[in-house]
Amino acid sequence: MPPNSFAGSVILNVDDNDGARYAKSRVLKRAGFTVIEAPNGAAALARARADRPDLVLLDVKLPDINGMEVCRQLKADLDTRAILVLQTSASYVGVSDKIRGLEGGADNYLFEPIEPEELVANVTALLRLGRVERELHEVARRKDEFLATLAHELRNPLGPIRSAVELLCKLDPHVPEGQDNARKTILRHTGHLVRLVDDLLDVARISYGKVTLHDEPVALETFIHSACESVAHIADTRGQQLKVSLPSQSVWVRGDHVRLTQIVANLLHNAVKFSTQGGTVELDAQVAGDEVVIRVSDQGIGIDSHNLEFVFGLFAQDGFSSDRVQDGLGIGLSLVRTMVELHHGSVSAASAGLGKGSVFEVRLPLLVLGEGGAPAAAEAQAPAAPSRLLVVDDNMDAADMLAELLRIDGHEVVVAYSGEQALEQAARFQPHAVFLDIGLPDMSGYQAAQRMRTLAGMETATLIALTGYGQPRDRELALDAGFDEHVVKPIDLNKIASLNLHRRPAA
Repeated sequence: MPPNSFAGSVILNVDDNDGARYAKSRVLKRAGFTVIEAPNGAAALARARADRPDLVLLDVKLPDINGMEVCRQLKADLDTRAILVLQTSASYVGVSDKIRGLEGGADNYLFEPIEPEELVANVTALLRLGRVERELHEVARRKDEFLATLAHELRNPLGPIRSAVELLCKLDPHVPEGQDNARKTILRHTGHLVRLVDDLLDVARISYGKVTLHDEPVALETFIHSACESVAHIADTRGQQLKVSLPSQSVWVRGDHVRLTQIVANLLHNAVKFSTQGGTVELDAQVAGDEVVIRVSDQGIGIDSHNLEFVFGLFAQDGFSSDRVQDGLGIGLSLVRTMVELHHGSVSAASAGLGKGSVFEVRLPLLVLGEGGAPAAAEAQAPAAPSRLLVVDDNMDAADMLAELLRIDGHEVVVAYSGEQALEQAARFQPHAVFLDIGLPDMSGYQAAQRMRTLAGMETATLIALTGYGQPRDRELALDAGFDEHVVKPIDLNKIASLNLHRRPAA
């Protein structure tokens, strides 16, 4: 008799032999399971999709569809892939048959005849494993929800901090060097916090295959320079020299500029972090056949030979030391490997040993351009003409700081701190564009956007969702609710400059 927790579990018993099917069903029913039956492969697939059993007891030799093919189809279908499959056979009883069944997706494979106690024990064991797997999936789901909420809560205070410093820079651009350095320090470390939050979320996205790339031709020097800028000040404060060597000719790859920058920046941050004061970090990029090879080398603490294969693992932190800046979360190299592989490249690490530095090498496919040469550069974007703008956020500091930044650029701006206030201001002020926070106290930003679209004169206003939630699903929800843009906090000046702050053309 199985444990009470499995009593009532639904088992689909598939066998074309009426006597064998009856015998197995009788054993399972006596053990407390609910049993449904199918006499062939087509019926088994239909019942599995309709009844969603917990487990399929599947004979291999069926008259229409081979049991192994039935198993393959069940595991290939998103709706049935979680159903456990226990294959049985009195005909295919060799080790090679069992291996073929397991490789085809079966969760276990038994040779007939099967003792009743053995059948019940195997079914119970698989159901136990299935329960554990479901619990792990639930834990993972809750983890993703927690990370998304954590990111939202961390991004909320970062927004007004960044906006306030950028506002100070615009209000008084010419200040003493010490004051200017203080501003840059706040902006730099705000950016670092945003990077850590994004890395955390990337781990969740990668785990579920939700990372998407903006695929386009990218010039090598553009993402190399962006990455170097992100680490230059840290190297300066440690008295380190950053040497960069790039090909003399124009080199292009295909991929996502932001992610390519992230790859190189993470490698540079590691090199600086694990190098000694006054050391040298070198970045060398060159073309080798049909690949672009990027090497980041340092003269730092090196990597022990037995740790080389583990450095790209999640949360690996070889050589952690409390006196080094920006030790991070131990996920940077794991993200590097994943992002490189998404760009159809490879990454490797080498070191002569502890105290002898290390070299990280990234290889990416070279993009061969046609006769037209380099892709045409985008035309410089002209400063946006002044517009009427509405900023909506229940975080008053965030709303007020963003509004002041927009006013300095010449826009006429009003502020609202709730959904109802936003609707009143929109009806009265008739803004060309609206920055609308999703998490409002009286209604969601989605509801506010939908109601705002029904107001006279707001049909063609540009609605910009401003939120701490940055998952792809969040963007889909915003666009479905009527938003034109989805912007993740904290928003920066470059992002504001890229947005359309005017009304959309009428349909």
